Amino acid sequence: MSTNIAETSLTIDGIVYVVDPGFSKQKAYNPRIRVESLLVSPISQASAQQRSGRAGRTRPGKCFRLYTEKSFHSELQVQTYPEILRSKMSNVVLTLKKLGIDDLVHFGFMDPPAPETLMRALELLNYLGALDDEGELTPMGTKMAEFPVDPQHARMLIASPQHRCSNEMVSICALLNGSQVLMRPKECGKAADEAHAAFSHVDGDHLTLLKAYHAYKQSGDDKQWCWDNFVNARSMASADSVRTQLQRLMTKADLPMVSTDFSSQNYYTNIRKCLVEGMFMHVAHLERSGHYLTVKDNQIVTLHPSSVLDQKPTWVLFEEFALTSKNYVRTVTSVRLDWPVELAPHYYDLSNFPPCEAKAELEAAYRTLARQQTSA
Repeated sequence: MSTNIAETSLTIDGIVYVVDPGFSKQKAYNPRIRVESLLVSPISQASAQQRSGRAGRTRPGKCFRLYTEKSFHSELQVQTYPEILRSKMSNVVLTLKKLGIDDLVHFGFMDPPAPETLMRALELLNYLGALDDEGELTPMGTKMAEFPVDPQHARMLIASPQHRCSNEMVSICALLNGSQVLMRPKECGKAADEAHAAFSHVDGDHLTLLKAYHAYKQSGDDKQWCWDNFVNARSMASADSVRTQLQRLMTKADLPMVSTDFSSQNYYTNIRKCLVEGMFMHVAHLERSGHYLTVKDNQIVTLHPSSVLDQKPTWVLFEEFALTSKNYVRTVTSVRLDWPVELAPHYYDLSNFPPCEAKAELEAAYRTLARQQTSA
């Protein structure tokens, strides 16, 4: 059906015709396996009205809806499903804890999230050291709550001075908390790959993003350089602004801005190790069958095609587990087994570790660590 549109204030100037297929991609969080899925879902009636409002501002316009009027009234829900019910709640829970709200179950949410989602958020914050075993906010949690980023990223920022990479970690967190900076248009895929090869790092995507940011700053924030190298200038400028804010918060929290000497062989190693401080729950192991299995959750996953990793490292850390056509892990970096064993022994406790190929390697790693501690 088509709908004539009168002039409306909530539209984009110059748009006359809109085609509405009746679907959108929405993120949905599954707390049981800690997976965010990007699903194609029917829109709501409210979204349909909003889409129709994009046309006809400067002159009469028209919206063509690719579904029937009957479907609009009988199959589309009236309002969009609230985002709080489709998201992981770790950031919200940490903020509420900081505000002194302890009874989360009876807190007056307009749309109460599922109890399992809240439990997963509490579990994550406990593993990160933000909450103690009684669910009370720790000094670490108080520091983490000062950073307006995902708690896992906040944990990395706080730990970064110990690994002498706080300058680099602030840049990486700023890049991860914005829009995608590296573009790959389908019609220019080969050219984009060749341009991005200059930033590509053998150890993975986090370091590739860091190299791209450094190259951007060396260019003098040049938009033409961004265009030539298939870098999103707006996203990069936004990340630069976020970085400035995070650096200000680091200074406020008395966290020194330091870096390992670039000529040192530990420069990138220290950064990768610091990533494990926050992302130790996002680690996957390469099985003999050739696919990856996420640690403890035992989900079969595949490296996303956009990853710069040519080889398949035995252990990888990933930023995002997204279920689209396959179970993909995105923004992936190779790590060494002894790092999560050293930095997160409470999570890699073998007494409650599910049977898998990774468990045998972890047992060997713990034996090695015990020998080193004994000899020391």
